[in-house]
Amino acid sequence: MNAVIELLQNHRSIRKFKPDPLTPQQTEAIVTSAQMASTSSNVQAYTIIAVTDPAKKAELARLAGGQAYVEQCGLFLVFCADQYRLKLATEHNGEAFHQNTESFIVATVDAALAAQNAAVAAESLGFGICYIGGIRNNPGEVSSLLGLPELVYPVFGLCVGVPDQEPGIRPRMPREAVLHPDAYSEEAVREGIRAYDEITYAYYKERTGGRTLTTWSRGIADKHKQPVRAHIRPFLEARGFRLN
Repeated sequence: MNAVIELLQNHRSIRKFKPDPLTPQQTEAIVTSAQMASTSSNVQAYTIIAVTDPAKKAELARLAGGQAYVEQCGLFLVFCADQYRLKLATEHNGEAFHQNTESFIVATVDAALAAQNAAVAAESLGFGICYIGGIRNNPGEVSSLLGLPELVYPVFGLCVGVPDQEPGIRPRMPREAVLHPDAYSEEAVREGIRAYDEITYAYYKERTGGRTLTTWSRGIADKHKQPVRAHIRPFLEARGFRLN
């Protein structure tokens, strides 16, 4: 164990923040760390919108499904997959810009890698963080609010701020269901689900004082028994992304 591994293994999502803003130096350190994340072929196909304006944070909290901690946190970062900058760079050199599903994946992955660097940097400074996938509930309105051009879409948000709670660490899937030696093991996955259901049942029961009696697989089943955010593909295509 070392300090970095200890930090990573003690991660918790924070959903209650003190109103303290971040200093410019703290924000710069977090964003610079994000920029040092690995990126495919150095394309750096992402943009970060740092939102501190109270009115915009309040509107983003509403658009994300009424998640109050978006409004409460000291800094809200919106990570965007950005192919618009690549288009400008290509045309600057007199070439036609082509993009497809592969370039879309690259931009999305680049944004995620940068965000995780930012999250770890923030936690190393003593801040709490929480990813906000709800930013994709209303991606068109979010894009308009943030002035995003074509070929840019909001992947998720990241709350950063001074924690005002001490939640426990949520247990993760058994390692055997995640790490497979040499080849995928369906048996290990099935056993992992069974074992994790027992773990999560006990976790939710203790966390809620017996008010919630459920399992991980039940939650997954409830979430995926119908299409999730089916509006995303039409939105992306309207923004100029070619998913072929």
